[in-house]
Amino acid sequence: MEFLKNFNNIGMLKKIARSPYYILKRYNYFVNEIRGHLQLKFWQVKYASKPQIRGRLYLNNQGIIELGENVIFNNEIESNWVGLNKACTVKVEKNASLFIGSNSGFSGVSIFCMTKITIGDHVNCGGNVCIWDTDFHPLQYADRRIHNIKKIKSFPITIGNDVFIGANSIVLKGVSIGDRAIIGAGSVVTKNVPPDEIWAGNPAKFLKKGII
Repeated sequence: MEFLKNFNNIGMLKKIARSPYYILKRYNYFVNEIRGHLQLKFWQVKYASKPQIRGRLYLNNQGIIELGENVIFNNEIESNWVGLNKACTVKVEKNASLFIGSNSGFSGVSIFCMTKITIGDHVNCGGNVCIWDTDFHPLQYADRRIHNIKKIKSFPITIGNDVFIGANSIVLKGVSIGDRAIIGAGSVVTKNVPPDEIWAGNPAKFLKKGII
């Protein structure tokens, strides 16, 4: 109890806030926020309001990126203690487009867009979720040997409003996830998920209709 009394002392809180650790944390937060917004401008990202960028965001846009209001990118452990193992990475190739609605949040997400990815409003992506609309490489070994990029398959992804995707899940090419659907942690989504359903597993399968 004595410790709690001391901790409530304003003077002590000021000393803690001025310690080298907290000064360094505030400095890094400020630097990463500035870096993130400079990236948005450099890569010509359009947004309804400035997204919250917590930690360092890795971004490369050769196509179109449009963000709604209040989009959040958590890029470090202290911005989301779920257990991030990487920062958010967003890559949009030439002639591709990424659209993210308002009030959607991502923690250590990997988004790779070769065609089109549409993410709705109020979408929650758990830590380390991957959203890839491409196979990255041809499936036939002979095509991989000669790096035949024409044989790489890519199809659009659509994620509806109010969707919750659990940590460490992967959403693969051509998938559509309906409004209010839930994807269990660690799932690999290879098929369309209807609205208001819970899916989980590798590959993800239907578990139940409606919310628990």
